[in-house]
Amino acid sequence: MILVTGATGNIGSALLKELHAHGVGPLRGLTRDAARAVFPEGVEAVEGDLVEPTSLRPALEGVRSLFLVSRLGSDADVLQAARQAGVEHVVLVSSITVQTHPHLGPAGENLAVERLLKASGMAWTILRPTQLASNTLMWAASIREYETVRAPYAETALPTIHPADIASVARVALTGPGHQGRTYALTGPEPVTARQQVEAIAAALGREVPFAEISRGQARAQMAAVFGAEAADVVLDVTGGDVNDELLMVRDTVSEITGTPARPFREWASENANAFR
Repeated sequence: MILVTGATGNIGSALLKELHAHGVGPLRGLTRDAARAVFPEGVEAVEGDLVEPTSLRPALEGVRSLFLVSRLGSDADVLQAARQAGVEHVVLVSSITVQTHPHLGPAGENLAVERLLKASGMAWTILRPTQLASNTLMWAASIREYETVRAPYAETALPTIHPADIASVARVALTGPGHQGRTYALTGPEPVTARQQVEAIAAALGREVPFAEISRGQARAQMAAVFGAEAADVVLDVTGGDVNDELLMVRDTVSEITGTPARPFREWASENANAFR
């Protein structure tokens, strides 16, 4: 039995589809509301909340492999519940900032979760993706309203990754040999700037989407109002304010593990155009 947490999210939903398409089973998808979850036929929807680890006990019964996105709940308690339930292997989604920006608070928190997993006694595989293509959904409301997309660091190009590529690597790690005890840094196939992302979304929509570069200060004021000042500074650092060669590097990990090239941002934009209409 494989349990996928975050099963309605960008990575988890893609992972369930991949596992189901490859005939892997039995499968469970963890969700807060099983009645509203739409999973592939045969996937069992189970209710639970990573914030409340005691709610996971029924979902973990009989589970031998667990897909876990870090820092969505009390990771120490979740890992303890998994170990007590008899889980043998955990595939953890961490962040590439653990190796590119270890001085930042969220990177340190991700590293702490990685260490908890390694010390848990369960087998482990750690995935460290870079910036997700789905992060551009934060522009969706502006684009739907035909407003100008405003973003800083317009020409900083990061190797943005399609969430489905993370799912593809997770599927192989969960079901194939040779991936336990391994840590994989994951990126997309090419660097892409914020301006190019907007152009790709515009192409998918078949219309112009205006774009304007703004200063870090302007972006920080907007983001701090939503996420807080510290989180805003972290995001701004890793999207352009404090980049380094390690963060900008394009890696072949996705194709090496899955045998399929990583998907470019324009493919994600085409697949998700309706979110911006």
